[in-house]
Amino acid sequence: MPIKLNQAEAVSLNMTSLIDVVFFLNLFLLLATTFPRPEQDLEVELPQVAGAEALTEAPSQRVVNVRRDGRVTLDQQEVTLDELTSRLSSASRQYEGLGVQVRGDASALHQRVAEVLHACQRAGVKQLGISVTTKELR
Repeated sequence: MPIKLNQAEAVSLNMTSLIDVVFFLNLFLLLATTFPRPEQDLEVELPQVAGAEALTEAPSQRVVNVRRDGRVTLDQQEVTLDELTSRLSSASRQYEGLGVQVRGDASALHQRVAEVLHACQRAGVKQLGISVTTKELR
């Protein structure tokens, strides 16, 4: 009969890496899965309208530039003060929280910038801003 000289070592299984792999697979599947939206799963026939304008979000801000020679542009289109007032008035009626950023050239007359600000106020724009740049202090 053969004699055993070595004792049988207890077999141990390290589960740490297996648990890590299963955790990462679950995390990946959770992030990669697209969850259904219940409101889109309902079989609803939506009403149709003809001749309606597309509903869009309000633009973040309209930009009015006052050039050195006194010309005024609204979103890169040259306008008079009356046109500026009417366009901003219709836009502010359509988008209640409309903001306007006024960018006056440093060499432009302050009077012209003041007229533009007044035109914006007459149009009903409540959020007005003036653009400036910062100067390095020496």
